Amino acid sequence: MSVQQSGLLERLGIPRPLIFGFIGLTIFMIGDGVETNILEPFLSSEHGFSVSLAGTLVTVYGVAVAIAAFFAAALSDLWGPRKVMILGASIWIVFELIFLTVALTTDHTWLIFLAYGLRGFGYPFFAYGFLVWITATASPKQLGTGVGWFYVAFSAGLPTLGALVATISMQYVNLTFYETLWVSLVLVVIGSLIALLGVKERRGRHPLVANPDDVKQTLGQGFKLLRNDRRARFVTYIRTINSIPTYAMAVFFPSFFTDDLKWQLSWFLILTTVIYAVNLPFNPFFGSFGDRHGWARTVFWGGSIGGAVTLALVYFIPMFGVQAGMSNGVVFGITIAAGALFGVSLAGFVPLSAIAVSLDPKHPGAAMATYNLGVGGAVAVGPLLVAVFHPLIGPTGLILVMIALYLLSGWMTLQLRGTQPGFDGVPALAEDAHIEDLADVNANA
Repeated sequence: MSVQQSGLLERLGIPRPLIFGFIGLTIFMIGDGVETNILEPFLSSEHGFSVSLAGTLVTVYGVAVAIAAFFAAALSDLWGPRKVMILGASIWIVFELIFLTVALTTDHTWLIFLAYGLRGFGYPFFAYGFLVWITATASPKQLGTGVGWFYVAFSAGLPTLGALVATISMQYVNLTFYETLWVSLVLVVIGSLIALLGVKERRGRHPLVANPDDVKQTLGQGFKLLRNDRRARFVTYIRTINSIPTYAMAVFFPSFFTDDLKWQLSWFLILTTVIYAVNLPFNPFFGSFGDRHGWARTVFWGGSIGGAVTLALVYFIPMFGVQAGMSNGVVFGITIAAGALFGVSLAGFVPLSAIAVSLDPKHPGAAMATYNLGVGGAVAVGPLLVAVFHPLIGPTGLILVMIALYLLSGWMTLQLRGTQPGFDGVPALAEDAHIEDLADVNANA
C-alpha cells in the first residue's frame, strides 16, 4: 500500500493494518444479511410457518447471538480476536450446511430450530471479534471514528447489500428462496477467507490481557462490570433498543407490506436497502461528531429522539397514505424518504461503543462485552416482541412499543453523561490517562 493510501486511511480513521478485515467483514455480513428479510416469507410459503412461529425461530437464533456477542469480546481478550473470528466463521458455515442440506430438506421443525439456532453463534464471534481487534488497534483519539467504520462494513452487509443481493437473486436472476440461501453461504466463505488471510496485524493474533491464563477472571470481567456499574447495564439496554426495529421489522414488515398494504415484497427489500445504505456514511460521521461534540449528547438527539420520530414516519406514512387512497407509487416514494431519515437516526447510536470502552479501558474486551450483549439481545428481543405481541396488538401496537422503547433509551442515555473526557464536567486531562490505560493494554498484548 502506498504512503498516499496509508495517509488517506489514517485521515479517515480506518486502522490501516485492518483494511482487509473491513473488506472481508462486509462480504461476510452481505452473506449473513441475504436471508434476513426473506426467511419469514420463505418459511411461511414453503414450510408452513406462521409469523409468530417464524418470530420464535429468530428469537431462538437471537438468544444464541446474544450469548456469542457477549463472550466474543471476553474470548478475544483471552485468545486474541483472530482465533475468535475463525471460530465464528467455522460455526456459521458448518451449521448453515446442516440447515440447508438436512433441516430444510427433511422439513422437521425441531431440526430447523436446532440448526438455525446453533448457527446464531457464528456471526457474532466473527464480527464482534473483529470489533475488539479495532478497539485494540485504533488510535484512542479516533476510537469513535474507527468503530463507525466497523458499522459501515457491518451494516453494508446486514441488511443493506444483503437485501439488495436477495432482491437481485430472486427478481432478476430468478433464483428460488432456497437457492438464494446457498448464495449467502458462498458469500460468507469468501468474506471469511479475505479477512482471515488478508489481515497480517500481529496484536490480534495474541491475547489482549496481561494474564490470559486466568480464564475465570477474564471471562468474568464483563459480568462484574454489569453487576457493579449501572452505566454498563444502560449501555446494554440502549444498544438492544437501538436494533430492535431492525430484527422485528424483518419478521412482521413483509406481511405488513404484502397483506395490509397490498404491496409487493420487493418493495420492502428496497426500503430495507435504502434505510441501511443511507445509514452507512452516517456511521463514521456520527462517530467523529460524537468524538468532537459529546458521545452521550449525540446518542440522545441523533439516536433516541431521532429514532422515535423517524420510525413513526416509516410506519404511519404508508398506512395512512394507503387508507387515504393515495397513489401507491407516491406513498412508497415518501416512505422511502422516511426510511432514509430512519437510517440516519440509527447511526446516531454509534458513539455508544466508545462510551462502553470508557467504562473499563483496562479491559476493552470486557467493556465491549456489555455493548455486544445489547447487540445480540436485539436479535432475540425484536423477534420475541413480534412472537408475543403481533397476535395481540398487531403491527401498529408493535410500532408504538418500539417508539416508547426509543424514548426510554433517551432517558438512559442522559445518565451516561460524564463518560467522555472534556465533556459534562470531566476534566480534559482525563483523556491522557485514558490513552495511557489503552496503551498499557496494547503493550501487554
